[in-house]
Amino acid sequence: CAWGVEEESVGLRYHGAPMAYNQDYGHDNYYFREPLKQAVYNGKRMREKPVVRSTVDVTSSIVRHLQNRIYFRRVRDKPSDVFPEVHYVKDLEPPIAWTDNPLTSLATHFVHQSTNKERCPVFVCTWTPEGRRMVTGVSTGEFTLWNGVQFNFETLLQAHNSAVRSIIWSHNAQWMVSGDHGGYIKYWQSNMGNVMEFEGHREPVRGISFSPTDSKFASCSDDSTVKVWDFGRWQTERTLTGHGWDVKSVDWHPQYSVLATGSKDNLIKLWDAKSGKNLTTLHAHKNTILNVEWNKNGNWLLSGSRDQTIKLFDMRMMAEFSTYRGHPREVTALRWHPIHEELFASGGFDGSLLFWLASHDKPQAELLTAHEQAIWDLDWHPLGHILCTASNDHHIKFWTRSYPGDDMRDRYNIAQIPGVTEEEVKAATAVKPRSYGAEGTGSYPGSIPTDTPPRGTGTPRLPYPQAGPPPPGPPPPGPPPPGPPPPGPPPPGPPPPGLPPPGPPPPVRYPPPHPPPPPPPPHLPLKREREDQQHSGPSPRR
Repeated sequence: CAWGVEEESVGLRYHGAPMAYNQDYGHDNYYFREPLKQAVYNGKRMREKPVVRSTVDVTSSIVRHLQNRIYFRRVRDKPSDVFPEVHYVKDLEPPIAWTDNPLTSLATHFVHQSTNKERCPVFVCTWTPEGRRMVTGVSTGEFTLWNGVQFNFETLLQAHNSAVRSIIWSHNAQWMVSGDHGGYIKYWQSNMGNVMEFEGHREPVRGISFSPTDSKFASCSDDSTVKVWDFGRWQTERTLTGHGWDVKSVDWHPQYSVLATGSKDNLIKLWDAKSGKNLTTLHAHKNTILNVEWNKNGNWLLSGSRDQTIKLFDMRMMAEFSTYRGHPREVTALRWHPIHEELFASGGFDGSLLFWLASHDKPQAELLTAHEQAIWDLDWHPLGHILCTASNDHHIKFWTRSYPGDDMRDRYNIAQIPGVTEEEVKAATAVKPRSYGAEGTGSYPGSIPTDTPPRGTGTPRLPYPQAGPPPPGPPPPGPPPPGPPPPGPPPPGPPPPGLPPPGPPPPVRYPPPHPPPPPPPPHLPLKREREDQQHSGPSPRR
């Protein structure tokens, strides 16, 4: 995997300013020292400032994995481990190559933070099926598409008239269905073209889930109902009623026609999607259930609640399997890992992000300050190497696996390192003054120095206000009062025996002055000027 790749805008730079090539001089290494007013490349205006972006490209690791599958056909022939050294970055493979070790896919390394131009809470986020883009839904009803490799903004779409509450892709990767706060449901093609809109509920749509065949989908709402829809006819097949309060989450079983729902009445219900009957009710939580999700094996059901606990149920026994405690506030988001069956991530109302294994009741990694406010949604990349989190603090953040040899001394992980002092933690988490550089970063190599005045002005550009004159203080102390003169050196006495009498000091010899520079040579005209002078008159006939 390539980690931390940085790139700049196309163009040459001299002390942080773009340069232009001068073809008149006929020399390949000569460039103007005056910045371009408006650089144009391929018909588009380029950025005047360099843009440094963190990039996570998994292509190289996939190629290595395909090569290893050919040369290491047996597990015992495969290289044993990747050691904690930077040199082993080239040996990294995608998570599908490490199915026996889910801890290699803990996405604890912060990569990038993205924010809409109009700052607003982000309620949902989901990757496109091929993993090239991230789609987010915000409180203004807009869809924002972000690049899945460089994490930069791509496009903005006004999708709904109210806040987007749910987004889901079909299993065949051809359709996307979204629900908003007004109860409307919309169909979208893979090119973000809207083909259908209808009112599905009277209250906000809280969750949508597709059936394994994509011919039907289920939706839940704050009107305490769950509806099963025919996708092709966009009509309601049956309405499931049984919850006594708002239904916050719904998920369709990966193999069977079984629905799992979580509600504000603290109950988890399992439904038969064909007949609409309630199969069973699980009384496990003491507060509102915000998330329920099936594991891909179809045997485990995960639930998160406002009682600060996460519970795992084994549906083969219809009983609770394990309880996970670690969030200091409500559990607002849950997601199973797409590759590792046992690994899942959870987000809390306080902005904490935790990673768990189903066989351990303690978190395997903690990011207690991942966000400043509640994490409303999170989603894994289809390959499992990147995690995206959407928060109420108007940001979405991308997290990836730590590379071998990473010291993890960033603001999110330094508090977990044993032996770290409080001063080091404060220095890592302190907000540093931001210079005029790339978005989301401080100063960087090749940036414009802070003492360089911006174009068109004569004042220096500083990352913070320049300090003024010092305040007046007490006057400086005067000379000391006159007193008795200090004792001087003792009077000279006779020289000791055997030494010559003292004489005057030797004269100081200075180096001779430099000779004056020779006079400049007379002006010699250039070759072209001499030719012009020779051919100024009529050319002689040879």
